[in-house]
Amino acid sequence: MLTARSLFQEILDDDESYRLFCSIAAGGEAQGGWENGRIAALVPDSQRALAPKIARHGADEDKHGRIFRALMHRRGIEPVEVPPETDYTMILERRGIGLPHAVLRAEEPLTERDIVAYLAHSRVTEQRASEQMDMLTQHFGDHPEVGRAVRMICHDEANHLAYCHEELLRLAAAGHGRTIQALLRESALGEIDVYRDVSLAVMAHMGRILRWPRAKAAALTAGIHAVHAYERLGGWRRMVSLRMPERRDALGGPVTTAAEFA
Repeated sequence: MLTARSLFQEILDDDESYRLFCSIAAGGEAQGGWENGRIAALVPDSQRALAPKIARHGADEDKHGRIFRALMHRRGIEPVEVPPETDYTMILERRGIGLPHAVLRAEEPLTERDIVAYLAHSRVTEQRASEQMDMLTQHFGDHPEVGRAVRMICHDEANHLAYCHEELLRLAAAGHGRTIQALLRESALGEIDVYRDVSLAVMAHMGRILRWPRAKAAALTAGIHAVHAYERLGGWRRMVSLRMPERRDALGGPVTTAAEFA
């Protein structure tokens, strides 16, 4: 039976597919770390209190990248170049979701609206990341090779999502509510298209590596399109709601280390 667990187990068991999976994940996390680091450096004076939390977010993403690279090192495999059609973070940036890299490379302070846009984009993408890590933790949280990494990253992603909820609610109370809702909707509708396209590209590469039969590849493709259809019809709404999280000040402390994965 074709399930999320059996699919990931198949990817995990093969060195080439595992290398591609970890390389894609490591690249995306490293990119997220750079973006958050630049945003933290460019926060406007009106939001300076956010800078340490944004920096903590970036440090977590950098740590996740190191974890995925360490997982490859443990198995004795080297990272592979990430196919551009599977680069989720860069495709989001090219489609105008999040802050442009040209802005982040400059030395001009960001505006308060830029910070609102960053948090709205993060609230959407962290929803996706948190759901994916919850799924992996459910199926592989006790796995001897990847279980510890999966649990640590899952915990961090839940913190990131909680932080986005709390800070967006604070900014909504300060008068940014309409802007936040518009940006959340725009980001969510754009992200679900990117997620579909990247999922199809990743599955195509995995199918070639693992030599999936045509029927299996077709079933996975149909499943990806079905998820996208559900999200277009209304599933995207889960990405735009805001509620005060149980984890308050989730990024207020020091970053946990990844030394155990070195």
